[in-house]
Amino acid sequence: MLKEIPTLAPDGLPFRLLTLRNSAGMVVTLMDWGATLLSARIPMVDGSVREALLGCASPEQYTEQAAFLGASVGRYANRIADSRFTLDGETVQLVPSQGPNQLHGGPDGFDKRRWQVLNQNDESVLFALESADGDQGFPGNLSATAHFRLTEDNRIAIRYRATVDKPCPVNMTNHVYFNLDGAQTDVREHKLQILAESYLPVDEMGIPRQGLKEVSGTSFDFRQPKVIASEFLGDDDQRKVKGYDHAFLLSAKGDLEQAAATLWSADEKLQLKVYTTAPALQFYSGNYLGGTPSRETQPYSDWQGLALESEFLPDSPNHPEWPQPDCTLLRGEEYISITEYQFTSL
Repeated sequence: MLKEIPTLAPDGLPFRLLTLRNSAGMVVTLMDWGATLLSARIPMVDGSVREALLGCASPEQYTEQAAFLGASVGRYANRIADSRFTLDGETVQLVPSQGPNQLHGGPDGFDKRRWQVLNQNDESVLFALESADGDQGFPGNLSATAHFRLTEDNRIAIRYRATVDKPCPVNMTNHVYFNLDGAQTDVREHKLQILAESYLPVDEMGIPRQGLKEVSGTSFDFRQPKVIASEFLGDDDQRKVKGYDHAFLLSAKGDLEQAAATLWSADEKLQLKVYTTAPALQFYSGNYLGGTPSRETQPYSDWQGLALESEFLPDSPNHPEWPQPDCTLLRGEEYISITEYQFTSL
């Protein structure tokens, strides 16, 4: 189902909302502005329905928030230090969007664009976007698509694809936030498992200044499920950024058959499994969500939602030595990143 909302987007045209449904009763809502996930309503075992995603009350509020709620971000998700990198011996200067650094593709990233709806039906929608040479400082023309599919086993399957006509780093992800309690509760009461042996420490600006670090013996060890609050702000690496906002190098190595992470609601009645082909997962505990518009009269507070963003490690264009595939996409190649979020009522 496709519906136009009379309120106008920044480009002067109406927002377009799209609804996906499956026979299990799950309903997912998306928007063409930012190729954004707005809502995922999960049928529960007890007959109730639970909203699993953070979201705003109206489409126009998405353009007024800075948390990237549910948006598709690119060309390069996460941070690039000092908004520059070297490619083929030349320095590429990007447009900064967070102090001196670039975050999530720049001040006018893919989250702030209208994506074209190429096709849609009750179970899937295919969005497309063109990004011109020099867009936010990135070299080359880029063509991207974002395919969202709702499966019969309650998965939101997201597939990002891109091609370029000049070499360019590409790192696309969806910035969906979860609160499996279905209310504005403290998400630190959720239980989380991340199958990763190492994580990437960052400075106060979220920039990695050292190499990967073993999770063993640290508050970043989620190899066994644990309540997020149990070791929250438990060491300096967390305290620098007010909680968890770090990339984990996944053990799954891009295997869609093995869950990279599992999340449980505080009441343990709803479970989320994350499958991805991406090498890393950024776990963000919503440390700066405060004041973000919600569906209710009260805005969100800090730590009322968390993100599990599938991607390359942050600042990868400046760190070719890291043990992951090269983030630079070449002409004639195709970037493909697939992530599946599967919900199960327990």
